Amino acid sequence: MDPLGIDGAWCHTPRVHTDPRGAFLEAYRAADLPRPFDVAQVNCSVSARGVLRGVHFADVPPGQAKYVMCVQGSVMDVVVDLRTGSPSFGRWEAVTLDDQERRAVLVAEGLGHAFQATSEQATVVYLCSQPYNPGREHGVHPLDADLAIPWGPEPLLSDKDAAAPTLKEAMTAGLLPDFEACRRFYATTH
Repeated sequence: MDPLGIDGAWCHTPRVHTDPRGAFLEAYRAADLPRPFDVAQVNCSVSARGVLRGVHFADVPPGQAKYVMCVQGSVMDVVVDLRTGSPSFGRWEAVTLDDQERRAVLVAEGLGHAFQATSEQATVVYLCSQPYNPGREHGVHPLDADLAIPWGPEPLLSDKDAAAPTLKEAMTAGLLPDFEACRRFYATTH
């Protein structure tokens, strides 16, 4: 796996074996991950073009790490460093996930995650290290001008994502994970 520019985020580009029958690839192999990742839940999201989901994150500990892949169509997948005190706080990195290159992104606990469908329809599957817990889940508004993520035209957001606080509001409210607390947590999971 290749590290992205944000500590705690990696990209996996699998070898895709093709022949006249189609294609075969290893989409996930635990031994190849840069850190342990226990799968507690698998989510599948089907989105029409322009649908924007996120920026979502969970309280750390335990947080929720994600291994994300697009199995049909294409998405712009974005990881945002929401950990206060992090050297890359507020930075984001985008990776195209699609059904051609079959890349996947591993997102550590404490990082924000979002994606926007860039094809007519996109199916995203993500493995989660912890089950969904609505009391520990949060979001930052994906259209926050301070983040300045260049989403595609006319993004369609859920009511929950549209009502999410900006990065500054989430920080003031004490919702964001602490970088040092995340690092201590990572050390217990390795």
